[in-house]
Amino acid sequence: MQYLTDTDMGLDLSEVNMSVESAFADHGRGLVQMPPKVYITLPEGDFRTMPAYLPSLSIAGVKIVNVHPNNPPRGLPTVMALTIILDLATGQPVAVINATRLTDMRTGAAGAVAAKYLSAKKEIVLGVIGTGRQAEAQVAAISRELKITEIRVHGRNPVHVRKFADRFMEFPCHAMTPEKACDCDVLVTTTPSTAPVVKSEWIHEGTHINAIGADAPGKEELDPVLLRRAQVFVDDPAQAIHSGEINVPISKGLYRTEEIAGTLGEVVIGKKKRLSPNAITIFDSTGLAIQDLAIAKIAMQHGRKFELPFP
Repeated sequence: MQYLTDTDMGLDLSEVNMSVESAFADHGRGLVQMPPKVYITLPEGDFRTMPAYLPSLSIAGVKIVNVHPNNPPRGLPTVMALTIILDLATGQPVAVINATRLTDMRTGAAGAVAAKYLSAKKEIVLGVIGTGRQAEAQVAAISRELKITEIRVHGRNPVHVRKFADRFMEFPCHAMTPEKACDCDVLVTTTPSTAPVVKSEWIHEGTHINAIGADAPGKEELDPVLLRRAQVFVDDPAQAIHSGEINVPISKGLYRTEEIAGTLGEVVIGKKKRLSPNAITIFDSTGLAIQDLAIAKIAMQHGRKFELPFP
């Protein structure tokens, strides 16, 4: 059995995007096994278990991932993850992967796939709400699929905004109010908010939004009115209803499951699409275990490996 660490080093983002896109296509065709993630609530956060089987890549396994918002002052990431890969024939563990950075990359790849298929333009002004690791991952991945002419970023901490801008010096990057940041072609929201941070009236026709931050019950970043104006595509209906951007509006009767336009997998295989250039589209990302398997397959080929005897 192998233990892999620092597995993001040397991974090509375009290859990651392509692999995650293929996994979404398999999901759209019903070719995967993947129950909804299971949440365990802890005093200061939670952890989730995410099992899946991706036949097209001959890989199966489970990821354990935490979310602890109070970790940064302790010098720890908010999100940390471990993926265990099993041999298909025997069930024997064949790899244990430090998936903390891979989780950022695979979520960024999902946003890139969504932007590739749902953005009305191929040359875009990118708006970003939030300045953390996932905001950076989204920008890096999206830049492989669309041409970014400008980034308009909003964050609560000016120091973090400056660090974010320094990370992407190849693009004109400007600090904005949230309203100004929303004046864009593609908007990415990556906050842990439990109340809307994006108002419906700030979003103009033709905008595509990657709603990334809402990944647990009670979280929401978008004005529920905006959901009713838009085509909302989810990564997985069961997970989105439970813990995605639509979870709070559904629980309050402000949005109905019947209004979901489809899944990203259905978009990738051409079954669903943006209705018009003027439509507002939203990708509600909760994070799928098949994304973790897709990137694990690449990491097992390129990551730093240490042998751990098993049994």
